Amino acid sequence: GRLTSLALTRAHLARIGELDRHYRAFYTVTSEQALEDARRADDELQAERDRGPLHGIPIALKDLIDVAGMPTTAGSRSRKDHVPPGHSDVAQRLVDGGAVIMGKLATYEWGTVGPAFDTLFPPARNPWNLEHSTGGSSSGSAAAVAGCLIRTSLGTDTGGSLRSPASYCGVVGLKPTFGLVSKRGSIGLAPSMDHLGAISATVAEAATTLDVIAGRVGAADAAMSRLGTGLEGVRIAYARNWFATDPQGLPEMVTAMDDAVSELSLLGAIIEEVELPDYELFEAAGAAILHAEAFRMHSKDLAAHPEAYGRKTFQTLASGLLISKADYAAALRAAAALRERIDREIFLRFDAMVTVCTLTTALPVAAFGKSAAWTPMRTIGFNVTGHPVLALPIGVSDGLPMGMQIIGMAFDEARICQLGDAYERVRGDLRLLRPVGKFG
Repeated sequence: GRLTSLALTRAHLARIGELDRHYRAFYTVTSEQALEDARRADDELQAERDRGPLHGIPIALKDLIDVAGMPTTAGSRSRKDHVPPGHSDVAQRLVDGGAVIMGKLATYEWGTVGPAFDTLFPPARNPWNLEHSTGGSSSGSAAAVAGCLIRTSLGTDTGGSLRSPASYCGVVGLKPTFGLVSKRGSIGLAPSMDHLGAISATVAEAATTLDVIAGRVGAADAAMSRLGTGLEGVRIAYARNWFATDPQGLPEMVTAMDDAVSELSLLGAIIEEVELPDYELFEAAGAAILHAEAFRMHSKDLAAHPEAYGRKTFQTLASGLLISKADYAAALRAAAALRERIDREIFLRFDAMVTVCTLTTALPVAAFGKSAAWTPMRTIGFNVTGHPVLALPIGVSDGLPMGMQIIGMAFDEARICQLGDAYERVRGDLRLLRPVGKFG
């Protein structure tokens, strides 16, 4: 009761108004509706009607997710005037839970690749350094949280689009188990690999947000259920071979990963290094599935209205034409085999697994030319397998964040959030290390 939702919402709106012209995180800010919702939340809480842990809390959604009355543009010129008639399932759960929806956040066009300057809006910018990329397509979600415009948000993840921007922007990304969160009312890219999750300031806020949109608040297996508990005896597989000798990786990233795993050991976890199958197997299967399914979704519009797509988006989507039915079927079989192998070789022996998120810090925007570029990440493998993953920051190199992933067995979001929360309590909020200048 020391702070009202109305006061909190006004503070967020003031900060968005002051700083978002630099970060470009928001496409739409619904100030009047947000203030009205905040007043309603205060009235309900005053009347002792508590809708849950996000009641009265400001939140914003990636602009691939429908909110009634707000445009869902997907960052595409072809959808600039599209306003859905109703809420997506996740937006409805937020509304039912009393959350204050502040607006819609930047995405790469159709959730594909970027940064690009020939789409409906200019790309969001990394608050750590405005000349550097935010990472994957949940770009506005990460920029908004890293820039302290909001504390929690929703994003999507098909190949790492939630976790890579979280890593590049020094915040927390939580990709749930495939199928845990309803995707109805959101724009997907590849149905076999699409996930909806949270990008937040802390592990606890990401866990809370996920539980609300998954309908698991108060459940025994809620992501929040193990927060604040110790790590004594928790068994962790350390997949160091996925990055330690990769020539694309920063040496500082290897050191930061080793230090983070050592910290988990000091907290009581039992660490064992493991050898995973070559990452290229996961990436090849994931890329084939993603491109085939994305092309299938857009093929008619690509042929009829190619001018409606940005150059990089068109190239990425059209490349799916090269994936034959046989290639696609083989990729699906490979994905199933890799999922089964991870479950058998890792999760029959361990409670969780740890590896790097991205092999480098965020690249300069100038490094991206006119064609799509794939930055070195270790994310798409867990879209292939569908396991839940928590991405969280572990340090800074040359003024830019680095991050790791904690992977759990299916539907065990509670365990990975327990590990991330314990580590975060020791490490603290990495955003406090962000240089403070004229942009806050």
